Amino acid sequence: MIIRIGPRELSAGEPLAEALGRPVSDQEGLTDHTVVAHWDNLDLYSPLDEGQSWTAAEFAEHLNDPHWHHPAPVSPHGDRPAIWHAAVRLHPDDRELTGPEWSEIAHRIARVAGIQRPGDDHGCRWIAVQAQPGRLDLIANLIRPDDTWTAQPHRLHALLSAESRRIEAELGLISPRTGPEPQQAFQQAQFAGRTRQAGTADTTSQLAGLLRQLADERTGPLATVRGLIEHAAHRLEGLPDAYGPNNAYQLEMVARRLYGIQQSLESMAAALPATARPSPVRPTQPPTPVLTTGPTGTRLAR
Repeated sequence: MIIRIGPRELSAGEPLAEALGRPVSDQEGLTDHTVVAHWDNLDLYSPLDEGQSWTAAEFAEHLNDPHWHHPAPVSPHGDRPAIWHAAVRLHPDDRELTGPEWSEIAHRIARVAGIQRPGDDHGCRWIAVQAQPGRLDLIANLIRPDDTWTAQPHRLHALLSAESRRIEAELGLISPRTGPEPQQAFQQAQFAGRTRQAGTADTTSQLAGLLRQLADERTGPLATVRGLIEHAAHRLEGLPDAYGPNNAYQLEMVARRLYGIQQSLESMAAALPATARPSPVRPTQPPTPVLTTGPTGTRLAR
């Protein structure tokens, strides 16, 4: 599971459109199957009759409202954009999560990010959108009802990464590798040592192990490179249209090709023998004894 934080925005329209994968509409109602979590006071602001759902445009307007009611607040850095957006993406091979599981993930990330605090009845507005496979988006306005700015932890990326690992362990999700593991270096050293010992392992078995190391989703170098490329693509998505989205799309295509290479290597490794095949040993005949005559006339074999 990877959590990426985008640049803050002045309006929730663009982050919500990215979360939905389509433009924000005033005709499309978003049910609780799409908005899987939200701040506690959302129901107090519902302008609709009971039994109806909010439209995407109404959710965007709700998140933008603090800008109009509290035009003065600025961030600790002195800027105005207050819409915070984080995208959570699961591994392509992860299982499909249920609505309550998505909701649990959303609330845990909201607490770590500082946009939801236990017992805080006047927190900032936020929603969690699950509209695309394997993806969850949290969108919040950091301006609080009391005209103050929501303070977020200084080491937010590190805290979110640690929480991601805990969520993966509890829900049985696949964890992307974020750096070289000591075990990998040990395995590579072992493999290098084995290749120097002639006759101790079959060549095809060694190559199969190497291909599996290259293709491994947790410890393989290709998985690391793919993760870095996907991170760069996500960063480019927030840049101006002149050079951001197009380059981001190109990087996404590169990441997909890398994933295809991993799958090809895994298939090749599966086709190679997993264990060494001992070479047949040709039986040898015992040497024919040579008879000689000893000093006493006795024949000796040597």
